[in-house]
Parts: sequence; C-alpha cells; structure tokens
Amino acid sequence: MTYVMSDIHGEYSLFQKMLEEIRFSDNDVLYIAGDFVDFGEDPMGLLCDVSMRANVIPVAGERDLLALRMLTELDRVLSSAGALQASEEMRDWMENGGRSTMLGFHALSEDMREGVLDYLADMVLFEEITVKDENYLIVHAGLTGYEDTPLEDLTPEAFLTESLDPSKEYFEDKTVIVGHVHTSDLPDADKDMIYYGEGSIYLDCGAGKGGCLACLCLDNGKEYYVS
Repeated sequence: MTYVMSDIHGEYSLFQKMLEEIRFSDNDVLYIAGDFVDFGEDPMGLLCDVSMRANVIPVAGERDLLALRMLTELDRVLSSAGALQASEEMRDWMENGGRSTMLGFHALSEDMREGVLDYLADMVLFEEITVKDENYLIVHAGLTGYEDTPLEDLTPEAFLTESLDPSKEYFEDKTVIVGHVHTSDLPDADKDMIYYGEGSIYLDCGAGKGGCLACLCLDNGKEYYVS
C-alpha cells in the first residue's frame, strides 16, 4: 500500500501509533509531506527512526529547512566546544516551536548529529507518484511559478511560502497533496479531518498543535486518524 501523511511536528509517539494503526510493513511505502520537526516532544526520535526506513520518503517542509540552518550552526558550536551566541533568528525559532528540536539534537552523539543534518539536507521539495493509475504531486505547502518553469527548476520558495488554493485546479492530470495548513482552517472543513479541494488533498490535521495525525491510503482512499 502507498500512504501519505504530513506535519508530524515531532510527535514521535503519534507516528508510532499510526504505523501500528495502518499495519505498516516493509511492503508498503509512506510519503511524508514535510514539517517533521518542532513543537512536539521528540523530533529527533522521529528523524532518527524515519532516516533508517528506506520505504519512508520525506518531502521538505519549511520547518525542516529552518531547523537545518539552525542545527547546522548549533553543530558547529558543539563540535568546536565553543559558546553558542544565538542569533535573533535562532532565538525566535526556539521560542516558536524549535526548542524541542534543539534540545533533542544537542543530546545526540556527534555521529548522530551528522546523520540528522545529512537527512534534512537530502530532503526533496516534491515527489511525483502514480498509484492505481492516478497521478499525484506531493509538496509541503503550495505551488507558484509552475506554469512557466519545470518543477525541478523552481526555488524552495515556490513550494514553501504560499499555501495551495483549495478552490483552484492546478493540473488536469494529477492531484496535488499538501500539508502546512491546518485543515480545520479551510472553508467548510470538518474539524481535524483530511480536506479535499479542487484537485488537491490537505493532510495537516494539527499534530503537535492540539489536533491529530492523519494518514491517507492512496490505494483505496481510506483515512486514518490518531491522537
């Protein structure tokens, strides 16, 4: 089976619970549409787990790329035994969701820190897949500039800075799958439920922010929720 989820936000226990719920096996594939880190209690546990799973495919979210910048600086300080002079950006990050990510990273060994940074740096900005003859584009937040530019030539901002418009059909031949926006904030949405727009699917049901973690099976359309 092929599954998709997004915006786990460090809720490693919810992720483990979801894998049990869907009976995830080595024969399945899971795509995660970004924002692995921040807010939740154990983002490093989550990253270390998924980095060891060849059948879990990560797509970068803006929190992941922000964490990569902040943790790279922190790693440089830890490796040199120097004193950390937190930038304004780092202070803002730690005060707005990043503290658990920073503390978890700080507790890792040097080799594990390097592995986490490599994993974050290797995350792609989009994935295109076909399941049961249906085509999907998986991104974190949205899509801008795609009309005139191949997806592989777009900047990270094209996928991360502007939320998808649920009333717009972006492609005739594929459905866009995103996270980023809590589905309860979308028009006429059911609280903490997967939302279906015009040629789009929204998966962020508020894990790490008082909601739940959602997962969708693309083979049969079945929805799963854990909290």
